[in-house]
Amino acid sequence: MAKTYQYCVAENWGKGFIDHNESSRITFVGYPGNVWQVPAYNKHGNLWIAKVAGTVKTRDEAQAIVDAEVQAAQAAWDALPDAEKAPAVESNTRPTDITLED
Repeated sequence: MAKTYQYCVAENWGKGFIDHNESSRITFVGYPGNVWQVPAYNKHGNLWIAKVAGTVKTRDEAQAIVDAEVQAAQAAWDALPDAEKAPAVESNTRPTDITLED
């Protein structure tokens, strides 16, 4: 059976946003735009979304938020002078597109 996910938007406030017990029970994936992926049909995931006052989004809504953030980052990178784009370090690359899982 394939894993299914749900998405929510919740602002990470730092310490306590994801506590130790939650991280041992839930697999979290964070994306640009404060989009969070958690397992669907999961009691602990639903409790966490309520705790952080997350707003549940469909996959398409979450994808649109992520796309907008990535496109803004790409535009900012494209606007840099060529000298700043030179890969002095490996992490100095243009942001890539992200596709959310169903």
